Amino acid sequence: MTGKTANPAIDEEALEDLQRMRFRKAVARKKRKEREAEGEIKELNITAMMDIMTIILVFLIKSYATSSITTTSSEDIRPPISTTRLTPKDTISVTITSKHILVGDKKFATLLNGEVQKQDLSGRLIVPVDQALKKQVEKLKYIAERNPGAPFTHELTVIGDKRVPYDLLLTVLYTAGQNELENYRFVVVQKD
Repeated sequence: MTGKTANPAIDEEALEDLQRMRFRKAVARKKRKEREAEGEIKELNITAMMDIMTIILVFLIKSYATSSITTTSSEDIRPPISTTRLTPKDTISVTITSKHILVGDKKFATLLNGEVQKQDLSGRLIVPVDQALKKQVEKLKYIAERNPGAPFTHELTVIGDKRVPYDLLLTVLYTAGQNELENYRFVVVQKD
């Protein structure tokens, strides 16, 4: 015996099994390559990638904000001190300084000795502030119609100097009330 088995039928059977196995592997390899070729991306769609990155960036910026209320420190505004633990919400904000009334970051009325100038008043309504609040409310309602997760809450944040006259504060709140802003939040400096 020179290393071959004595029974040629067994060798033929083993050879057939080996050929069958090689054939199956070759068929499986061919099918796998065909599947990979079908799902292969031949070019990169940069527009879709930019859309995805923009959405992710907006989400990250929106979720990063620690507080939605920003105030600039100046001699015109010194909010009162409080021991509250509540955090400000993202709402329309009206800032009352000793010289101006701002909606958001824009000045809409000028004050003279703590009073609104006569040309800006219509009864108790501050006309420029009223127009600015109308635009803000319309924008929030538009967003609420299209996004149930961001309902219009009728909330207003008032940032005011602690020396603001009560009558001026009532005039601002009356103007806000005429624009469906019925829930007020006053910004205060948190006491340590």
